[in-house]
Amino acid sequence: MRDAENIREVEVLGIDMMGFIFWPKSKRYVSERPEYLPKRCQRVGVFVDEDINQVKRIANDFALDFIQLHGSESPDFVRSLNHKIIKAFNIATAEDLEQTKAYEGLVDYFLFDTKATLPGGSGQQFDWSVLDAYNGDTPFLLSGGIGPDDAKRVKAFHHEKCIGIDLNSRFELAPGLKNVDEIKRFLEKVRK
Repeated sequence: MRDAENIREVEVLGIDMMGFIFWPKSKRYVSERPEYLPKRCQRVGVFVDEDINQVKRIANDFALDFIQLHGSESPDFVRSLNHKIIKAFNIATAEDLEQTKAYEGLVDYFLFDTKATLPGGSGQQFDWSVLDAYNGDTPFLLSGGIGPDDAKRVKAFHHEKCIGIDLNSRFELAPGLKNVDEIKRFLEKVRK
């Protein structure tokens, strides 16, 4: 999210979190502070193998509620942040869930995304049934190519540790610009 008016329009839909991408290689990269930042939902800054001092500076400048780590950041890196953390993992098979064990008790949430060439926002889905093998204690967010036609699939997915879903590239008019009407319709269907 980068456009002030788009941020306002999405925020009033009653979402819980809004993401800001601070990875320079992303098409959604936030290179400067938007004129408006959300006040009704939590702000999440997404980083990929960024310098720790840069992460801390941006977290402070944007008053981030969560730092989402989408790279190969180590448990020691996580410990040194002293912030609420979402750690993303790329998942294709049940074996991919093994990598979460080193982060149990260190982060607030996991985010399970599709295994792709580049981190995040690929628009591709993975087989959510592999998450049946997840038996960790850390709650997770479900990501990975969730689109406007997936409301029924999302409603049918059940896992005691799943606390929410991540809507990204398939709800965009352009990179970083959300289709507010599609998000609204999707949320109405999921909340029924």
